[in-house]
Amino acid sequence: MSVINWKYRNNFAFWRSLVGKLWITIICLVGCVLIALGLFLLPYIDTNFAESESRDIKRLFTYICIVGFSLTTFFALFLFTKITQPMQQLIQAANAIRKGNYGTRLSLRTNDEIGELANTFNHMAVQLEDTIRNLNHEKEHLASVLRSMTDAVITFDGEGKVILTNPPGEKIMQAWYALDWAQEDEGLDGHPSANPSRDVPEPLVPLFRLVMEQGGDQSSNVHVQQGVWSVQMAPLYADSVVRGAVAVLRDVTEEVKMEKMRRDFVANVSHEIRTPLSMMQGYSEALLDGMATSPEESEELIQVIHDESLRMGRLVKDLLDLARMDAGHTDMNMKEVELGELLERIYRKFMVRSKEQGIQLQFECKQQMISLQQADEDRLEQVFTNLLDNAFRHTPVGKSVKISAELVTNLRAPFARVSVKDQGVGIPTSDLPFIFERFYKADKARVRGESVGTGLGLAIVKNIVDAHQGTIHVNSVLGEGTEFILQFPVESSK
Repeated sequence: MSVINWKYRNNFAFWRSLVGKLWITIICLVGCVLIALGLFLLPYIDTNFAESESRDIKRLFTYICIVGFSLTTFFALFLFTKITQPMQQLIQAANAIRKGNYGTRLSLRTNDEIGELANTFNHMAVQLEDTIRNLNHEKEHLASVLRSMTDAVITFDGEGKVILTNPPGEKIMQAWYALDWAQEDEGLDGHPSANPSRDVPEPLVPLFRLVMEQGGDQSSNVHVQQGVWSVQMAPLYADSVVRGAVAVLRDVTEEVKMEKMRRDFVANVSHEIRTPLSMMQGYSEALLDGMATSPEESEELIQVIHDESLRMGRLVKDLLDLARMDAGHTDMNMKEVELGELLERIYRKFMVRSKEQGIQLQFECKQQMISLQQADEDRLEQVFTNLLDNAFRHTPVGKSVKISAELVTNLRAPFARVSVKDQGVGIPTSDLPFIFERFYKADKARVRGESVGTGLGLAIVKNIVDAHQGTIHVNSVLGEGTEFILQFPVESSK
C-alpha cells in the first residue's frame, strides 16, 4: 500500500510540475486540432469518395492522427524536459547556498536566456561567498580584539539581556551576579522595578536607562564593594532606533586610591611644613620686635626656632627616604648581622631616656646568637629606634616597654621574631589598618609631651622590613598597650 501511495505522490508531483503542465497543454492543443480536422474532413470524404475508398481513407487518417499525436507529444515532452532541467539545477544550487554551501556553482554553458541566468547566478554566488567570508573575517577580528582587551566589554539588547561579552566582562558579570544587592528589585525612584529579572547588573541599571531614554553616550564611576569601575556606555542603533547598548568597564580602584593618596599627601605635607614655619616666623618676629626682655627669654625663643628647624629637617629627610624607597633606589648594605647584639645596643641607648621619662625598659633574647645572613644593620637599627621612639611617646610614666627576640626553627624556613611591646594608650581598632600609611598619627591628645613625629616613621619601617623580605604586624588594645611583631628570614633567599 505504501509503495502505491509513493507512486501516486510522485505521479501527482509530476503533473503539478512545469513539464507536466506544459505537456498537458500540448496534448490538449494537438487533440483539439485533430478533432477539428476530423470534423471537417470526415463529411467531405463521405460525400466525395465511394464507400470502400472512404473506409480506407478514414483508416489511413486515423493512423496518421495517432502517429502524429504520439510524435508531437513525445517531442514536446523531450523539449520541455530539456528546458526545465537547467531550472532544476538552479533550484538545487539555490537550496545548497541556502544551507550554507556558498561554493556551489552552475556548469551550464548555453547562449540562450538559461545560460545568462546561470552566469548571473554564478556571479551572485561569488559575490555572496566573498561577502560572507569578509563578514566572518570581521567577526573573527572583532572577537580577537575583544578577547585581547583588558577592559570588560558587555553588550545589552533593548530589554537589558546580555548578548555579547569578552572574558573580562564575563568575569565581572559572574562576580556581580553573585552579590546580594540590598535593593535588587527596586528602581531608581525607590519603587519596585517592572523587570526584576533583567540581566543588566544592578550598578549599571541607572546608566543603561539613561542611554536607552536619551540615546547619547554616558559615563560614570561605579562603586561595587571596595572596587571602583569606570563605565563608558554607548547606544546601539538600528534604523535610527536605539536597539541596545554597549558598556566598557575598567577597574580604576588603584587609580582612585593613588589620587586620594596624592591629595592626602599634598595636604599633609603642606600642614606639616606650615606648622613649624609658622612657629619659626612667629618667634623670629618676636625677636626682631624686641619682645624678649631678658637673655633667658631670647634663648628660649631661639631654642624653639632651632627645634622647629630640626623638625622640618626630619620631615624632609623622611620624605627623601620614602621617595628613594618607592623608586627602588634604597641603598642596602647587606651583610651578616647578629640581631641580639644589635638589639642590646639599642636597649642600652634607650636606657637613659627610660630613666628620664620614668618608664621601665626590658630586654629579653631567648637565644645567645640570632644571626641574619643578609641584612642592613643601619636600616634595622632605624626600624627598632623608630618603634621604640613611638612606644616611649605613647607610654605613660610608671609603665613598661619590652623588647624580646627569639629564633623560630620549628618551621621549614627558620626566622627571627622580634617584639616591641608597650603598656601605652593603645591604638583604636579602626585605625589599625592605616598605621603604616604615610602621615598616620595617633591622636595628639594621647601623645605624651609636646613632641610629635612626622607621621612617616611607620611607613619607613614597613618599607625597610619589606626590603628585608620580612613581615610586620601589630596587636593593640585601647588603654592597655600595643605590640609590634617583626619577622625576618634567617637564611638569605636564593
